[in-house]
Amino acid sequence: MAAGNVNPFNLSDSEDEADQRAEDGVHIEKSPSVGTQGPSSNNPFSPQADAEPPALLVSSTRTSPCVEGISVSVAAAAMTVALAETRVSVDVIAAQLIRDHYILTALEFHTELLESGRELPRLRDYFSNPGNFERQTGTPPACKEQGLGPGGPLNRAGSISTLDSLDFARYSDDGNRESDERVAVLEFELRKAKETIQALRTNLTQAAESDTQERNKNYSSHPETQEPIRPLEKRALNFLVNEYLLKNEYKLSAITFSDENDDQDFELWDDVGLNIPKPPDLLQIYRNCGSALPSPRNTVDVAVGVESGELTGNYITQKSDLLQQQTEVVEELEYQISLLNEEKQSLADYIKKLQSEIQSLRRTVSPPPHDQGSQPNPPSSSSSSTPPQPLLDNGQYLDIRGASEPDKPPTESIPPTQTISNPTHTSSQPHAKLKSRGTVVFDQPNRKLSPAFQQALLSFCKMSADSRLGAEVSRIADNEESVMLMLGRCLPHIVPNVLLAKREELIPLILCTACLHPEPKERDQLLHILFNLIKRPDDEQRQMILTGCVAFARHVGPTRVEAELLPQCWEQINHKYPERRLLVAEACGALAPYLPKEIRSSLVLSMLQQMLAEDKADMVREAVVKSLAIIMGYIDDPDKYSQGFELMLLSLGDPSERVVSAIHQVFIPAFAAWTTELGNLQTTLIPSLLARIEKLLKGEHGLDEHKLHMFLSALQSLIPPLFSVVIQNAPFTHRVNLQGDIPPIEVTRFPRPASPLQDIATIVGSRETLSALLILYDYQLEHEGTTGWDSLLWVVNQLLPQLIDIVGRINVASTTCVHEFSRFFWRLCRTFGKIFTNTKVKPQFQEILRLSEENVDALTGNGILTKATVPIYATGVLTCYNQDEDRKLLVGFLEDVMTTLSLSHAPLDSLKASFVELGANPVYHELLLTVLWYGVVHTSALVRCTAARMFELLVKGVNETLVAQRVVPALITLSSDPEISVRISTIPAFGTIMETVTQKELLERVKMQLASFLEDPQYQDQHSLHMEIIRTFGRVGPNAEPRFRDEFVLPHLHKLALGNNVQATESKRIDIATQLFEAYSALSCCFISEELMVNHFLPGLRCLRTDMEQLSPEHEVILSSMIKEGEMKVENRGIGQAEGSVSIAASLVGEDAKTKFLSKMGQLTTSGAMLANVFQRKK
Repeated sequence: MAAGNVNPFNLSDSEDEADQRAEDGVHIEKSPSVGTQGPSSNNPFSPQADAEPPALLVSSTRTSPCVEGISVSVAAAAMTVALAETRVSVDVIAAQLIRDHYILTALEFHTELLESGRELPRLRDYFSNPGNFERQTGTPPACKEQGLGPGGPLNRAGSISTLDSLDFARYSDDGNRESDERVAVLEFELRKAKETIQALRTNLTQAAESDTQERNKNYSSHPETQEPIRPLEKRALNFLVNEYLLKNEYKLSAITFSDENDDQDFELWDDVGLNIPKPPDLLQIYRNCGSALPSPRNTVDVAVGVESGELTGNYITQKSDLLQQQTEVVEELEYQISLLNEEKQSLADYIKKLQSEIQSLRRTVSPPPHDQGSQPNPPSSSSSSTPPQPLLDNGQYLDIRGASEPDKPPTESIPPTQTISNPTHTSSQPHAKLKSRGTVVFDQPNRKLSPAFQQALLSFCKMSADSRLGAEVSRIADNEESVMLMLGRCLPHIVPNVLLAKREELIPLILCTACLHPEPKERDQLLHILFNLIKRPDDEQRQMILTGCVAFARHVGPTRVEAELLPQCWEQINHKYPERRLLVAEACGALAPYLPKEIRSSLVLSMLQQMLAEDKADMVREAVVKSLAIIMGYIDDPDKYSQGFELMLLSLGDPSERVVSAIHQVFIPAFAAWTTELGNLQTTLIPSLLARIEKLLKGEHGLDEHKLHMFLSALQSLIPPLFSVVIQNAPFTHRVNLQGDIPPIEVTRFPRPASPLQDIATIVGSRETLSALLILYDYQLEHEGTTGWDSLLWVVNQLLPQLIDIVGRINVASTTCVHEFSRFFWRLCRTFGKIFTNTKVKPQFQEILRLSEENVDALTGNGILTKATVPIYATGVLTCYNQDEDRKLLVGFLEDVMTTLSLSHAPLDSLKASFVELGANPVYHELLLTVLWYGVVHTSALVRCTAARMFELLVKGVNETLVAQRVVPALITLSSDPEISVRISTIPAFGTIMETVTQKELLERVKMQLASFLEDPQYQDQHSLHMEIIRTFGRVGPNAEPRFRDEFVLPHLHKLALGNNVQATESKRIDIATQLFEAYSALSCCFISEELMVNHFLPGLRCLRTDMEQLSPEHEVILSSMIKEGEMKVENRGIGQAEGSVSIAASLVGEDAKTKFLSKMGQLTTSGAMLANVFQRKK
């Protein structure tokens, strides 16, 4: 086997199996005359009796020769002796067994013959014919005696030792003994399997022993030779090394060593090999290395025998016949060995013949010695008239082994001629191209020795040229091509022996050899080694391999990149390790500039598309997206636009944030650059995304906010390319002058780009170019207008109106949608500039948001001021710039919206959404408080009510200093308002302060104000006030300070529940009872002391149950369970078994109570707002 064909990384299952089959193959030669033996046969089990034995195919180069043993069981041996005595042939026995329907016995007899290598044609034909086992009309007596039905004697047994295609018991009439027969068959198969395993163990032990003996013999005779390590030796040494590392506390080294040998189990010695005793440890071997090592095998003589009573007399008397048979087997094996030796000798002669032909070719190529004096610069071998040889390394190496010259006269004694490099020429020009050297003649001794004697004398200089490594060492290359050939042969043997952590050092050597090697097959093998160099390459190692791939591509050109590198990527596209698939994904992008354009847009694009859709690793898909972006940067086939658009949508919908981030940072900018060149950015790409957003808004099953975010984020990533199209296609582009002083761009002029590809300076070419374009852009907008500026007119007349229309149709209650569109408009306005925002964007919004009561439908609430247009305009457009005039405009807009919505009795959702979005940024807290103070001092009670309710939204995000200085004074002012509705509107804000603020002074002020609401006689009959207070207590109670809850909330809830029992108006009574139920349900999750439980919580629940018994029986069941649970808690605490805070409502007694509670809670028709805080964490 040629050394260059060795592939250390070719580890596919199919090839391993093929190699195993090749090693274990047995060629069976059958006799041309196969049939029944005549009675003249003296030994029915001899090779002449049945068929020729199998010829064992043993290779002289095999590491572990496999010799198939011949196992003969005791039963078969006894039968052999008996048959030998009566001179009955095996064919007669088989015929009698079949005739008497002893099928099981015949089957076992057939198996024994098969194992001994003597297949009997009669039995083979009988058992291979299914017709012999079909239903028969009658049952023979022999079968009846055995209890077998007409269908056959036994059931089907799935084993290769028996004919599993035969189902003898399918048609059995007697089913009682079917299981017994199957057990008998399975026991027989088990016995045969055990015998086979034992035979394999014995063969393996013999092979290992013979191998060890041969190795010891070779070492004793040639200690300086080092043969390649065998697999059994390697596994044994690996086990011993790992054992040594663990015993001496080198745990990290042991772990690394185990990872590098993941195909071996270091915890089990039997994994090294069957029936291989464990040798001493490395320390013991080292200590005994100076003395003769005892054999690591503990050999024991083992004999297998049977009791004499179990044998027939024939067996005892015919031992000599059995010994004779064994002698014949040994003679047969010796005959096979002789045949193999003859084959080996013929191969050796053929090798010598080839060597002589090589020598003759060398003499033909090399110039004669006597021409050296007349030719100072001999011509190279390539200029010789000899035609080129198929093997390019013929005649290009120096053979230091010495070869006789058969063409010389026998009287001459000339040493071998060698072509070597000129040392002077090499030293003077170390990087010059090597050329063929002249012939060097050595001084000849004045002796008359025959060439044969001289060669025999030189043979005592021990040189190893018989092994692969010896053959490589014995010949030296003298030009670049020969060096490449030598590296191509040696690298596959070097790489597996280099540490994994240092294999990247081989990358330059592998790449240079792969670039310059003349043989395509060897180049493919070297590139395969490169991609399989490291099992799980890290980032640095992958970068090194990719750098080498790019260097290879630059050197060899697109044709070889397509033919040699791409197949390596394709092979590993489904590799089990994600690091290898990641290498493939990155390689596709790195090699894209060096591939033919047809391959870029077809094969590579398809590979990446497949990996994007099928790969489960996030990092692989992320690399795929980046490589796809590079493909989009080099693709020039317009027909692939639709495929690129689909890839963009597929990546945007990826569940991994890493992939989505890569699509925005890399893919979309690259794809937008291509669509810009195609002219499709404004005509196709952006309109396609807008159409998908509009389709989502028209969906029948509600708005899919995830898809909306996906499409809107893509639009947001397209803003920088869109602006670059606008300024690069403007009327002033021909006036751009880069000479002179160009002012720098303000740092805050553009939003911070997500990646360099979204930087507009990178898109247009440079910051100087962008600065010059911006100066002309602002001047054009401010003084010359947009006439003839088609790209900008498209933005103004088509894009903005469509976006504003979409904004008006989204749900204002969806904070996610409002936030996404706000950020989109903010980036759009900041990118296109302040002049564009003031002159093109704001007027279109202001035209729609006409701030008048006529623009709000008070009845249906579907006016434009109640839509998401208000918060998006306020937070996305008016906050783009933070100068005084901009802040004043924002304050005025919010004040007008609050006034208009209040006076027209419209829903406040749009105003609330604006406050929530702006309140998330502390910069706008002062501004929002200014707007609310405008409402506090407004003349209309409706506006003051609205302002009071807005404080509830603002308190949670404002720091306590502003709460103390600005919020609480305003609320105190409103709490003394002449209008009772205004005072009631302040209660939710006071409750939020109790929930979020920690300053005791503030809490006391709020507590006093709430107490005045509850205890002032003027509020005794204020049903709306009581409803608002109970609702607020249920919302903030679980999260408020415990002292406030214990001393204020629970006692006042008890009073309200007690007072509700005597409420005369049924509607008011049911309203209060419903709010009390939700409040108590929320407070039940809190820890309540025994005193409060007895004095306030349980009495309040009992009062509430009294109301619910008459008004709402479904609530009464739940309240009874809560009261019972509370009483049990009090009893448990009374006997010292107090438990932690456990929700009463969540731990009802009994499964029936739990079921009723959950079902009733689901059937409640009242608002669940008060129950929302039940599961919040208590602060």
